[in-house]
Amino acid sequence: MTATMIKEFRLPDLGEGLTESEIVSWKVGVGDTVSLNQIIAEVETAKAVVELPSPFAGVITALHEQPGTVVEVGKPIVSFEVKDDAGNQPGAAGAAEAPLPKREPNLVGYGAVVESTGRPVRRQRTLVEPAPPVEPVETKAPAVEPVETRPAETNAPVVEPVETTSPETNPAGRPRSTPPVRKLAKDLGVDLERVAGTGPSGLITREDVSHFVGGGDLPAAAQVLAAQETAPQQAQGDREVRTPIKGVRKYTAAAMVSSAFTAPHVTEFLTVDVTPAMELLARLKESKAFAGHKLTPLTLVAKAVLIALRRNPGLNARWDEANQEIVQFNYVNLGIAAATPRGLTVPNIKDADRLTLIDLSTALAELTDSARAGKTGPKDLSGGTISITNIGVFGIDAGTPILNPGEAAILAMGAVRKTPWEYQGEVALRQVMTLSLSFDHRLVDGEQGSRFLAGIGALLADPAMAFAMT
Repeated sequence: MTATMIKEFRLPDLGEGLTESEIVSWKVGVGDTVSLNQIIAEVETAKAVVELPSPFAGVITALHEQPGTVVEVGKPIVSFEVKDDAGNQPGAAGAAEAPLPKREPNLVGYGAVVESTGRPVRRQRTLVEPAPPVEPVETKAPAVEPVETRPAETNAPVVEPVETTSPETNPAGRPRSTPPVRKLAKDLGVDLERVAGTGPSGLITREDVSHFVGGGDLPAAAQVLAAQETAPQQAQGDREVRTPIKGVRKYTAAAMVSSAFTAPHVTEFLTVDVTPAMELLARLKESKAFAGHKLTPLTLVAKAVLIALRRNPGLNARWDEANQEIVQFNYVNLGIAAATPRGLTVPNIKDADRLTLIDLSTALAELTDSARAGKTGPKDLSGGTISITNIGVFGIDAGTPILNPGEAAILAMGAVRKTPWEYQGEVALRQVMTLSLSFDHRLVDGEQGSRFLAGIGALLADPAMAFAMT
C-alpha cells in the first residue's frame, strides 16, 4: 500500500509584499483529485484577481476558508492527501529523485517552499555588561517608558532592553501583527499589548482584535465600529447598504489619496479638431492590413502619446523621493485606465513605444478584455510610466485626472463630438475632442507640459505630422 501524508497549502505572498487576499472562488471541492499546477482557486489581492495553481498532486481533504473570506498571508487555506516525499517529486510519475528528497513543487515567485513552517529563526542578540537601569532611559527617545515601570522585585534576568517590546513586536522581536491589523486596532483604540495572538508565533489577527473588542473591554462605540469592520455586509433598514472597502477598490483609494496629496497636480486642456484623425481611422478599418484588428480613437491617441514622448521625454519619468532623484525612463509602459466591476485598475502595455500601430491595437484589445474579465495579473498593474484614461466612452468632454502613483503625467481623452468649428475661414460641422493633461509639477514645468499636449493635438489634427515628429 502506498504511503500518504497530509500537506497544507498556506496562502502565499502574491507579489509586492501584500499581507492578505480574499478568497473569490474555489475551483475544486473536498474529495477532488488534482494535478500539479491545476488551478484550484481564485483570490483577489489589493490589485487584481489571481488564479492559484496547486502546489501538489493529490486529493483535496479540506478547504479551510470560504469564498468571500479575507485571509492573511501564511494562513492555511487547503489541505491535500499526497504520496510520501519519494512519490511526490515533480517529474516522471513514480520516479524518486534521491538528490532532492525534500523538495516539493512550489509556486515560482510566490514565496517560500510550501512545507516550510514557522518564521525564520533570528540569531539571539547578546548584550555586553548590563548598564545601570537609568542609563538606557537617558539615551532613548522621550516616548520610551521609564525602566522603573518594570517590577523592581523580579529576579528574572533582563535579556532584552525594555524598549525592544512594542505593540508591533513580541519579546522575541518578531512582528506581532500585520499592517492592516495594526490599522484596525488603531481605529478601534485597541492596545495590542493587551491582545493575545492566536496566529503563528503569536501573531495577532483580525479575529483576535475583534474577539478582544467583543469581550467588552472597549466602549460601545468602538464595539460597533469593530462589528462594521468584520461584517461582510450590513444594511441599515432598507435605506442603506454597507459594503466593506477591500481588494482593488481599497488599494485604488489609498493610491489616489497618496498621489493627490504627494504630487502637486497641474491640469491643462486642449480642444482639437480631430476630423482628419477620425477620417484616417475609418480608412484604416477598411484596409486589408488591419482586417480583424480592433481600431478605436484610443488607438490613435495612444500612438500620438508615444510619438509625442520622443520629443518630450521629461514626461516619461518619476520622482524618487528617497534618493532625491528624477528617474527618466528610456522605455514606455503605457497605462490604460480600465473600469471594472471590482473598481478602477490601470494595467499597462510593456514597451509600448516599440509597437507598430497594428501591434498596439492588439495589445489594447487584450488589455481591456483582460481587465474587464478581472484576469489582469499583478505584473500587468505595476511598472507603468505614463497613463491614458478614456473618459469619452462615458460621454464626458474633459476632466482633471489624478496621476497614477509614481508617474509624471496622465492624459484624459474626451468624447468626439460634432461641433460647429472654424475651418478654412468658415464655420463647419467638425469632429472635436478635448484633451486634459495632468502632470506632476515637481517633474514637469508648464512649458514641458504644454509642448507635450500641443504635440499630441497636432498629431490628431493632422496625422501626417507623425512623419515630421519621428
